This record gives sequence, structure tokens and C-alpha cells, in this order.
Amino acid sequence: MITVAEARARQQELLSDLKALVEIESPSSDKSAVDHLADFLAARLEHLGADAQIHRVSEFGNHVQADFAGVSEIKPVLLLGHTDTVWELGTLKHMPFRVDDGRVWGPGVLDMKAGIAIAMHALGLLREHNIPHAPVRMLFVSDEEVGSHSSRSITERLALESQAVLVLEPGQGLEGAVKTSRKGVGVYELKVTGVAAHAGVEPGQGASAIHELAHQIEILKSFIDFKRGLTVNAGLIKGGTRSNVVAADAWAEVDVRVKTIDDAELIDEKMHSLRAQDTRCKVEVTGGINRPPMERTEKGIALYRRAARVAESLGLKVDEQSTGGGSDGNFTAALGVPTLDGLGAVGEGAHAVHESILVDYIAPRVALLAGLIASL
Repeated sequence: MITVAEARARQQELLSDLKALVEIESPSSDKSAVDHLADFLAARLEHLGADAQIHRVSEFGNHVQADFAGVSEIKPVLLLGHTDTVWELGTLKHMPFRVDDGRVWGPGVLDMKAGIAIAMHALGLLREHNIPHAPVRMLFVSDEEVGSHSSRSITERLALESQAVLVLEPGQGLEGAVKTSRKGVGVYELKVTGVAAHAGVEPGQGASAIHELAHQIEILKSFIDFKRGLTVNAGLIKGGTRSNVVAADAWAEVDVRVKTIDDAELIDEKMHSLRAQDTRCKVEVTGGINRPPMERTEKGIALYRRAARVAESLGLKVDEQSTGGGSDGNFTAALGVPTLDGLGAVGEGAHAVHESILVDYIAPRVALLAGLIASL
């Protein structure tokens, strides 16, 4: 068993790796930037003894897979994370990497480059101390923040070949609870087509797409059920051309969150059944659920309990929580593969200017991940 003290002994090396990861800025939208990080990461993982390969993608950034040998008759464990961030190139100028006030600061440090560093050093410690473990596969994808469209099939294929999936997203809250369930996520577009007219001269000749869209948004509000964890949010709307023109077009982008597969099917049916109240208008709905919910299952809870036992043996405590955000763990859990999320860093401010991780939690998270891998 790797101790917290042993993990802390290589914390400066981890921080050096983390600095390098953060200072290679990797916004999802910039393929060359994310590819640069993929090349760096593959080389670093090969140095640790992995058989690393790059899944080359034309539209999005490349994905990195690294296979570490282990006890051959045991199915591999998949460590899952992402290299892309929400921060644009140049963010380091006003959000530089720094260690200060008991925290590590920088764009993407929490979500989730520290998780990558934790995984690298957990494996490094296991190999350094010759602790037997199952074969380990790491997969770091480049498009998680924008829907995982190019990586989902790779993630699902590797998950089905694995005995368990450990997701390196940040822990929940400043206590670092792991995540045993996540909401599913859907994105829908409502396009309304109306009839243009002069708003002063012939208002009755027009059929306002904006007015119709307003009706549709009221209908969307009726779908919300907070007790079931079902939320619908029209977060973006556009429409019209001028104030004196009855609008011929209007549009909305709608975010949907669900806790169960049943509710995912229900809300999808409701969204696609929307019809115009003004018969002169036309409503078109596109999109759907792009991440199935990660439901709290017996397999997931068994994996959490294993992690809790490892934590206890290290003198630590780890709780479980649910979250409304989605991750690539949603995909693997929906396949029935035991999945535990939130095993990365502990901090706050993901996607915000105060993004940071707590230094004191770094070594405990490394030891916890190493111990969990060795126990499988």
C-alpha cells in the first residue's frame, strides 16, 4: 500500500508536471494547442513505462491512450480524463500558474489537469515500489468540454474491455467527495419560423416567431420537476431583425438535465412533441440527450465502498455525492461498467477565474488512487 507520506515525498515532482500541463494551454476549440499537449503527455507517459499511442482526429484534438502492464490474467482498469479546458489561449497572462496560500492556481488546474498529474504519479509510485496491480489503461480525450463527440466511441470501447473505470474529474466540494451519480445532459435547439410584416402598418398580417418562442418557453417551464431532478433551461435565445418588423425567425438553445434513463426518454419525447400554438408559425426541434445519466447503481456503490476502505486504511475519509454536471463517466456507467467519478484533485472554481486546488489534498488523492488501483 502506498502511504500518504510516500506520495508527499514526490509532491514537488508532481507539481512540476502539473505546471507543465497547465502552461500548455489547451482550449477545446484549438486543435493545434490540444495536439501539442497530447504529444507532450504521450512522451511523459512513455517515460513512465507506458505503451502510449495517440488517436489522431481530424476535427477535434487528438486523444492519448497509455497502457501500463500489470498482472496479466486480470482485466485492465481504465483511468479516464480529458486534456481540453474551457480557457482560451492567452489566459495564462492574467491567470498564471502559481502555488500560493496553500493552493495551486491556473487555468484548467482543477478541471482537470491535476487529475492527470495525480494519475501519472499514482502509477509511478506503484511501479517504483513494485506493488502488483491490474493492467492500467489511461485515456485522456480532447473534447470532453464540448460533448465528447469524437472520443465517445473510444471511451466506450475501452470501458467494455475493463473491469472498472476510475474518472479523474475533480472531487465534489472542498472535502473531495467522490461521485457515484451524475445527471444526464441534453441540448436541444428550437427553431421557430413565423411570417414577417410591418409592425406599424400591417401588424395583423404577420405571425411573430418571437411571440411563438415565448409560448414555447412557457411550455418548457412546465416540464421542470425539481423533486425528480429534471430541469429544463432555455439559456440562449435569438430572434428578429428590427423592432418595427414582426419577427419571421426566432431560436433558442435549451439545456436539459435528468437523473434517470426513464426521464431522459420522457423529456426527449416531450421536446420533440412541441408544436406551434399559432398555426401560422412552424416549430422545429433538433438535438437530444448527449450524455446519459450516471445512475447510482450497486456496481458503482461497490466500487465506492472499496475506495472508502482504502481511504480508511490510509487514515483518510472519503464520502460519496451526486452532481448535476456530466462527465465521460456517464458513458461508461450507462454501459454497466463499474464507474467511480471524482477521484481527481480537490479544490474549487472550475471554469472560473478563481480555479484552484488545495495543496494539502494532493498527496492523499495520489495515495487513494494508487491504493484503489492495487486493490482491484
